[in-house]
Amino acid sequence: MSLSYSTIAWAASVDKGVVENVSYDYRSKTTSGNVLNFFTALGDVAFAYAGHNVVLEIQATIPSTPEKPSKGPMWRGVIVAYIVVALCYFPVALVGYYIFGKSVDDNILLSLEKPNWLIAMANMFVVIHVIGSYQIYAMPVFDMIETVLVKKLNFKPTRTLRFITRNIYVAFTMFVGITFPFFSGLLGFFGGFAFAPTTYFLPCIMWLAIYKPRRFSLSWWCNYICIVLGVLLMILAPIGGLRTIIIQAKTYKFYN
Repeated sequence: MSLSYSTIAWAASVDKGVVENVSYDYRSKTTSGNVLNFFTALGDVAFAYAGHNVVLEIQATIPSTPEKPSKGPMWRGVIVAYIVVALCYFPVALVGYYIFGKSVDDNILLSLEKPNWLIAMANMFVVIHVIGSYQIYAMPVFDMIETVLVKKLNFKPTRTLRFITRNIYVAFTMFVGITFPFFSGLLGFFGGFAFAPTTYFLPCIMWLAIYKPRRFSLSWWCNYICIVLGVLLMILAPIGGLRTIIIQAKTYKFYN
């Protein structure tokens, strides 16, 4: 699905051609605005390439022996996954900016406008993708909620409980998404605040604590550089994302 709608996006953009009076200048007219937009963009990239703790559950289901540990096929799977992600994002980003310049929308499908049937098809692919991926991404949250209800609040672990709690959570997230549709700002904010720690520097800290590499060795330096960059990303990206949300909120009218 990802390859389908991303290919539609950049291929339709190429077919459309460069728009009239395209501009490749910075969106903001001030240096501070451009810097904060850069921070938001860092958060967007962090969100796009962030890992997820479901990966650990997937690896746990792979048969593993001392002769054939599960990390082998898991590593190959991760490499392929990131290649596919790159094939989805890079053409859309490069072609979209070349065709529309700084006027490109956060959702490039909005910039295309025509043909309507192709845009509708791409959006349908997005919906199918989200319906499937949402179940995977939300699974740890479902598990956490149900664990609290059963172990802390003494609810019986029934299908009814699962049905009600999961539907309430889905309805709540849908309500939040409709009420606060600040797409780029939210991506930048959560990309830095939520995904930077779990993807970019906490794993490095755990690796250093477990394996204790020799100080100032190559692996020691690589991990500490990732930690420093990850911490900076966690601090700076939410600042840019929050600023973007505030700017968008000034002209936004709820449910209008």
